[in-house]
Amino acid sequence: MKRRSSELSNRKRLLLLMEILKKYTDSDHQLTVQEIVELFEENYELEVNSVGIKNDLKELETINSFAVIPDQEANGLPIYYSYQNRPFEFHELRLMIDAISSAKFITKSDTEKIIERLKKLTSTYLAELLENRILLAEHSKSENNNVKYIISDLHDAISNQTIVEFRYGRYNMNKQFVLSNNGNVYRVKPYALVWNHDYYYLIGEYIPKKQIRHYRVDRIDKGIIKTEETFLTDVNFDISRYTEKLFHMYSGEEISIEMEFAAGLVNVVIDRFGRKADIRPVDDSRFKLFTRGIISEGLVRWILTWGSDAKVLHPPKLVEMIKGEVEKMHQNYQ
Repeated sequence: MKRRSSELSNRKRLLLLMEILKKYTDSDHQLTVQEIVELFEENYELEVNSVGIKNDLKELETINSFAVIPDQEANGLPIYYSYQNRPFEFHELRLMIDAISSAKFITKSDTEKIIERLKKLTSTYLAELLENRILLAEHSKSENNNVKYIISDLHDAISNQTIVEFRYGRYNMNKQFVLSNNGNVYRVKPYALVWNHDYYYLIGEYIPKKQIRHYRVDRIDKGIIKTEETFLTDVNFDISRYTEKLFHMYSGEEISIEMEFAAGLVNVVIDRFGRKADIRPVDDSRFKLFTRGIISEGLVRWILTWGSDAKVLHPPKLVEMIKGEVEKMHQNYQ
C-alpha cells in the first residue's frame, strides 16, 4: 500500500532522496524531478510531490559534503540532478576490487561480501562495470575464515605493543593441517604485518629464543590470544629496511652480497632492489649488483630462478649454498 509523503518527516524524505541520488546518478547519469518522484514510488512505495522534492534538492545543493549538481535549465527543458561527490573515484574502486580479488589470504565468501559493499559506493550503472575484475582459481583462495579477525587482533597487539600467543601449523603430504612446535603455543612480540606474494605475514620476536621470525597469518590456527604483557620495540630495529632485505619471507643472517647478472635482467633487479640499487656495468652483456640481504633458502631460490644469467660472487657462504642446491638438482636428474 502506497504511503503519502505527509506520513514522512522532512528529514526521512531527505535521507531517501540522498539514497536515490547515490544509487541512480553519477557523472553520466542524471535524474529529473519527475524521475525522482517515480523512483520514490518504485523503490519505497511512497507518493511524493515535485514541489517538496525541488525544495529538498535545493537544500542538498547547499551541503558541501553531498554536493548535488544540477544541469541548468535551457530552452524549457527540465533540470537534471546528479550526485558526484563520492568518497572514491571509479578507478580507485577498480584498484581496490582488483586487490581484494587477488589477495589469496581473503576467503572466497569474504571477497564477494567486501566487493558487494564497495560496489555500493558508486551508482548501480558503474557498479555493473566493476563486475569485470581479476579472477583467481578457486583453490587459490584461503580457506581460513578466521584470517580477518586474526589480522585485526594483530594490528591491535602491534599498536599496543602487547605480547601474543597462538598455535601455528602447516599442511603435510596427506593434506592434513599439522600443528608445529608439538602443538604448543608460540609466544611472540609482534612488530609488523607485511603483505608479501599475496599473503599476510607477521614479523615478530619469538620470545623463547629471542629470534626474529615470520609467520604466515593464514597458517595461524583458530586465532590469537592477546596477553596483558607489554614490550618495548627495539629502537635499532627498522622494519622497513629489514623487509627490503627479505626473499620470500625467509629469515636468516644479514650480510653484504655481490652478484653478477646478464644485462637482460637489469629491470628485474631494479624491480626487486629499487632504482637506488648499486648497479655497475661490467661490459655490454653483464652488470654487477652490490647490496645487503638476508642469507636464506628464499634468497637461494630467488637466485636460481634466473638460472645461468645470475652468479653469486660474494659471500663464500652463499656461493656454497648455491653450489649445494645445484648439485642436489643435478642428482635428481641422474
